[in-house]
Amino acid sequence: MFFDLSLSRRRRLRPVGAAALALGLAAVTGCSGDTGAGGDTVKVGLVASLSGTYKPVGTDLRAGFELYLETHGNKLGGREVELIVADEGDGPPTAVPAATKLVKKDKVDALTGFVGGGSVNAVLPLVDQAKIPFLGSNGRPPVKDLEYVWTTSFLSDEPGKAIAPYVKEKVDGPVYAIGPDYQGGYDELRGFTEEFKRQGGKLANPDGKTAWTPFPKTTNFMPYFAEIAKTDAKAVYCFYAGKAAIDFAKQYAQSDIADLPLYTAFVTEGSVLQAQGDAAKDIYSVLNYAPDLDNAANRKFAADWTAKHDTQPTTYAMASYDAAAVLDQAIADAAKNGDVTPQTINKAIADLGQIDSPRGAWEFGDKAHSPVQNWYLRQVRPDGNQLANVMVQDLATLGG
Repeated sequence: MFFDLSLSRRRRLRPVGAAALALGLAAVTGCSGDTGAGGDTVKVGLVASLSGTYKPVGTDLRAGFELYLETHGNKLGGREVELIVADEGDGPPTAVPAATKLVKKDKVDALTGFVGGGSVNAVLPLVDQAKIPFLGSNGRPPVKDLEYVWTTSFLSDEPGKAIAPYVKEKVDGPVYAIGPDYQGGYDELRGFTEEFKRQGGKLANPDGKTAWTPFPKTTNFMPYFAEIAKTDAKAVYCFYAGKAAIDFAKQYAQSDIADLPLYTAFVTEGSVLQAQGDAAKDIYSVLNYAPDLDNAANRKFAADWTAKHDTQPTTYAMASYDAAAVLDQAIADAAKNGDVTPQTINKAIADLGQIDSPRGAWEFGDKAHSPVQNWYLRQVRPDGNQLANVMVQDLATLGG
């Protein structure tokens, strides 16, 4: 179902003057000197890609969580927070040892972050064994045992699923699908291709299947664009993020298929947009957040973010900010009902209702422990002196 919404209903949000909010996020101890949820301090472990291809994404995940702490007195549920950050790198080989240290040595009360779906799958056995809440804040693959698993972002197949009907409606002909060959790419492109075909669409790929680019080593996309030019594609759908998104967008604009409309999840999201420059103009993207959404929670979040970073906030930062908000409410609820432990925090998360979020109100679904939320179509357009992902219309409500 599609809804064309007037942009006049959403007052555009612009950066406000710098007003640095400085609070140390290193180890903080409570008055009694105890640590852990049973004492006065809650330990939260955050794992994100602070190096490698997805460094821009991981950096925003960390910054979003930190922003919530900074604007809430460095407390969650009324308790001081010790935030311990670790580097996920490019996937499981670095993510697993990072999470293992947080869980087994640092004994964190909750685990959050994680950029890659492969990292999530690799770490879940550790979470299940430790019985601590896992609050992912980026795309998550399907998970069978959900007792301790939650996400404040989305399931990885949802962006493609949300935009596929729109692409089928707007594009008169076949669409070429391309993405990176790892878990997140498989999920993202599966969501698009399955729904696109269900809507009666046809892929321009010669074998009718998504073209995969080796991850993370692919930096030259020109050979792939040359192959697309040989097909009867009338548009392209892709998923890339981080450095790969910069390379893809810049080279696309210089390729033989530059005139084909480009629909995507994430290619223009975050700091990569500034690096892409004019190459990103007119690219359409689907996400669960746009910086110019007009609601009270987003006005505060966007103002606080731009005061600190002087850039537009991103869905990565927003989802991590919401992860902190969820823990804030859950820890407070657990404290009202008795001892605060990883298990009581997890139970409190399960009992939460609507979350007042910059993306719009959402709540966890019972089926997948993921947000039931709106998805938006954005387009890269000039916004004053810079380019921005401007909200165009609602696409769908998905999740559960």
